[in-house]
Amino acid sequence: MSTNNARQELHARQRAAATADKRRRTWRRWLAWSAAVAVVAIIAGMLITSQTTTATTSTTAPDFTMATTSGTSVTLSTLRGKPVLLYFNEGAGCGACLMQMSSIEKNKAAFDALGITVLPIVMNSKAEITADMNRYGVTTPFLLDDGKASKAYGTLGKGMHAELPGHSFVLIDAQGVQRWYGEYPSMWLDPQALMTEIKARLGQ
Repeated sequence: MSTNNARQELHARQRAAATADKRRRTWRRWLAWSAAVAVVAIIAGMLITSQTTTATTSTTAPDFTMATTSGTSVTLSTLRGKPVLLYFNEGAGCGACLMQMSSIEKNKAAFDALGITVLPIVMNSKAEITADMNRYGVTTPFLLDDGKASKAYGTLGKGMHAELPGHSFVLIDAQGVQRWYGEYPSMWLDPQALMTEIKARLGQ
């Protein structure tokens, strides 16, 4: 092969290599751009689905009777005469849910001052939720729902799991009327903010 032909072949190979490298860089940029778009879409979706939902209501609260972790049972209608706060949550395995209840207990004096009975509600067995209660130092008895109450109050499937209640609060006044519903996919509501919502709905 002549020197000229060899030089031409070398140049051809160099051009082919440069073209292939350019294609690879373009492909990598496209993949990176696609991944960035996907991440943005996921984050946007999470932000949308994690938005707080609150509503002022004025309907009669659905009655229920549920067993508790303390071995007793609670019937909602027997608590008439004082406000009741229902706290639906995912329960066992949800550290944030237990921490929320712990924070409410630490602010018990404020709830007691308004005569409010707080009823945390989960769809767990007694053994499952009791283990987490002990782990987080929560002492308020949890109500053990079979799903009927969570469904009746519209909180079923509003959290991370379709078959469990979301992180929800329902305020019921002394006459048994539901005054407020709050859904918190962020899995947290500051107790002071919770108290502000309660006082506003009860006209305090």
